[in-house]
Amino acid sequence: MLIAPSLLSCDFSRFGDEIKRMDEAGADYMHLDVMDGHFVPNITFGAPVMKYVRKFSDKVFDVHLMISEPLRYIDDFCDAGADIITFHIESDSDPAETIEKIKSRNVKAGLVIKPKTPAESVFEYLDKVDMVLVMTVEPGFGGQSFMADMLPKVEALKAEIKRRHLDVIIEADGGIGAGNIADCARAGVDVAVAGTAVFKAENPKEAISQLKQLAM
Repeated sequence: MLIAPSLLSCDFSRFGDEIKRMDEAGADYMHLDVMDGHFVPNITFGAPVMKYVRKFSDKVFDVHLMISEPLRYIDDFCDAGADIITFHIESDSDPAETIEKIKSRNVKAGLVIKPKTPAESVFEYLDKVDMVLVMTVEPGFGGQSFMADMLPKVEALKAEIKRRHLDVIIEADGGIGAGNIADCARAGVDVAVAGTAVFKAENPKEAISQLKQLAM
């Protein structure tokens, strides 16, 4: 399993150094949560900030857009150095058009589903995306408790992906740590977003290594 530290849990006064610290600790992806204060009740950062910190790591920048109109900002985040852009099926932008826009920039595209959204809502787009992100907390804030009842959605997605012989990875985000990452792996999660479990650890490198071992 790949580990993507959630930069929502980092010290924003040292944003670039925190990315470098996670890189050196063995992170596979850098997970960047972009919130607009409208789609979710919180505001984080936008493309200009991301463009500045892009130089601190060559790792995959996995950008999760929690914004109402993702289509309007695809070019901005592609220009800022995104490698993967995921956006919510529940957003106001047309999913097919947004996916096409992301792909036109040679960036990987993914869809995100909130806890109350069924897995089946993204089935019709599975042949167009590279990733599906299943939220295991309500999006908008870090440090929330993992919702184990989201794992059946992961299982349903994995079964549909296998049935159709598609090359789509599943990411899970929200409250993932040593106590539940094995369950995530068994359900079919390929990439685990970990915030507190990594950033609050005394030794992030050991924490990432332990998460990977538990997920084997």
